[in-house]
Order: sequence, then structure tokens, then C-alpha cells
Amino acid sequence: MDELFKDRMFATHAVAAASSVTLGSALTHPLDTIKTLIQVGSGSTKQLTATQAVERVRTLSGGFGGLYSGFGWLTLGRTFGLGARFGVYEVLTAFCKDGREDNYVYVSEALMAGLAAGAAESLISSPFELLKLRSQVTTASRVSSSTYIRAKPAASPVIERLLRGYNPDKGILSEYVGLLSTLTTRHPNIAAALQEYPWMMTGSGRPPSLCDVKRLSDIISLEGWSALWRGLRSGIARDSFYAGIFFSSWQFMHRAMLDWKAVGMDPEPSSDEEIGPLSPLAVSLSAGFSGLVAAAGSHCFDTAKSRSQCIVLPKYITMERKLLKWNTPGNRFERATGIHPSDRNLLFRGIWVRMARSGIASFMIVGGYFFVVDHLTSS
Repeated sequence: MDELFKDRMFATHAVAAASSVTLGSALTHPLDTIKTLIQVGSGSTKQLTATQAVERVRTLSGGFGGLYSGFGWLTLGRTFGLGARFGVYEVLTAFCKDGREDNYVYVSEALMAGLAAGAAESLISSPFELLKLRSQVTTASRVSSSTYIRAKPAASPVIERLLRGYNPDKGILSEYVGLLSTLTTRHPNIAAALQEYPWMMTGSGRPPSLCDVKRLSDIISLEGWSALWRGLRSGIARDSFYAGIFFSSWQFMHRAMLDWKAVGMDPEPSSDEEIGPLSPLAVSLSAGFSGLVAAAGSHCFDTAKSRSQCIVLPKYITMERKLLKWNTPGNRFERATGIHPSDRNLLFRGIWVRMARSGIASFMIVGGYFFVVDHLTSS
């Protein structure tokens, strides 16, 4: 009987968590789309405004429904990601509270546990975020003709393996053949030999458009499995800072509200249990404010991750970089956190939209969780 009760309580909390995450994601996804377009569509000399982003989506997608592009991937990623964040946080803080009479977590402990929880969240949610972001960008992009064309069977098995679905520009191949034909010592069949090296046939240096590489199968085929975790360094920095600031500020405000509630109580409470629980509205508002502050503190890493995930990097280019021992540009901090030097002036683009989205989402997720749990347990 006890096991059945425990299973029911676990199911109740799982349903409440999934429902609240879905609700929060549904209400804030348009803001997330606008934030993403501002981050990836702005240049060093020109900034894309929120109004321009909305108008671009409305014009190119035929309505405002494009603001919800990638919603399914966002919901899946956030469900698993938040589950990992709160799960790791609860496990780590349980060790901190073990043996304490008042079951209290210090702000510094909440900060350290949040840093670790954010790293775990980033590892889990990164693939879903990549697919979500490319769907959002495709909605506001004009699909232009690429130098690549949809392939009939490729001329070489190597090309088929590295560039499945596309044939390189034949003009590039002809130029290479013409240049190498002037050599005194050359291969008897230059054209056939060059087809064994796909990177020699892409002289324009332009991979397929992002609009052509948005499906999971296309990403894995062209860019490889590692592309699903592109921008992982900036993602870990973002989620670690976000979770650390979120949990520490939330814990600080929770302590302040408990102390405020205890003022004037007679007799003076000796533990938090005697003070009693806080109202769900107060806890939800404090979570919303914590999410707003955490978004402001981690936004530069979010911009770096979003811009890196918009880059289509074929596997053969990645292989070239490894063979040439290509060094990542930037100073030590930028290399460690995945920030590209060319993005230094763009790191805070869209910060107000992200702060609003994060604050509203945190408020709705925590408030919805309390509401669903209360409704299910009472019924």
C-alpha cells in the first residue's frame, strides 16, 4: 500500500512538472523566437529590433503562427532539462542539509549546487535546442537557391558519405581541373581523383543553407552527431551561471520572506516549520524575479551559443580543422566559454526580451506546478 501511495505521489509530481513546463513554454515561446532572431539577425553595425523580427516572421511564414516554430523541440528539451536541473540540485542540497536540525540550505550552497545542476541541464537539452533554433531561424529566412543542388546519386562514395543529399558545384571542379592540367607531372585522370576529396570541390567555401539543414537526419548526415552539441562550452557557461544565480537568489528571497513572516509572531519561532509555508503566489513571484536576474547575468553566453548553432559546419571541414590543428580564435576566457571574438559587440542583443521570457516562464512553471499539485492531491 505504501508503494502504491509513493508511486501515485511520484506520478502526481511528474504530471504537474510536465504540465507546468508545457504551459510556461507555450506562453513564452513567441518571446523566445523573437529573442533568437534578434541574436542571430543582428550585425555589428545594425541591430534587428523586436518589431522587425515579428514583421519578418509574419511576412515570410504567412502569419504569426511562425512564432511557434520549434515549439515541440523546446518543450521536450525544457522538460528533460529542467528535470535534470532540479533533480541534480535537490540531490546536491540533500547532502548539504543532511544532519541539520532546521533543514536549511545556505545561499552559497545553493549557488554551487546550481552551477553543477546547470551543467547537467546543458548536456541534456543542447540537441533539442539546436533543432528548435534552426526551426525558428528558418521561419524568418528567405530560402534562396544554393550553390548545391539536390543530388541524384553522387559521383563518388566519399561525396555521398560526407555530403549526402547534395552535389557540389561542377564549375568549381572544372576550375580545379583547368588549374592542375598545366602541371608537367599530373594524375592521369584529374577529375576522377578530385572527386575523392569533396573539400576540393567547394571553392566557394559555402555549405548548404541553414534552411536545408534543419532536420535531424540532415544534421547528422552533413555535420555529424557532434553537431548536436555545438556551442556546448557557451551552453554550459550559460546554464551554469543561470542555475547558480537562479537558485541562490531564490533561496535568498525565500529566507527573507520567512524572516518577514516570522516578525511579530508570539512566541518567536525556533525553526522554519513553526513559521509555516509561504503562499504559492509569493514563491512564484520570487521565482519569476530570480529567473529575470539569472537571465540578465547569463545572456552573453546565450547569444554566443545561439550564433554558434546557426553555423552549418560540414564534417569534412571539421576534419580539415583537426588535421591542420586549427586554433580557436579569441582570448583565454573566450575560448573557455565558446565566445567568438567577432561577436563581442553583439553579446547583449535581445537581453530585455530574454529577461522578460525567463521571468514569465519561471513564474508560470512554479505557479503552475503548485496549482496542478494542489488540484490533483485535493481530488
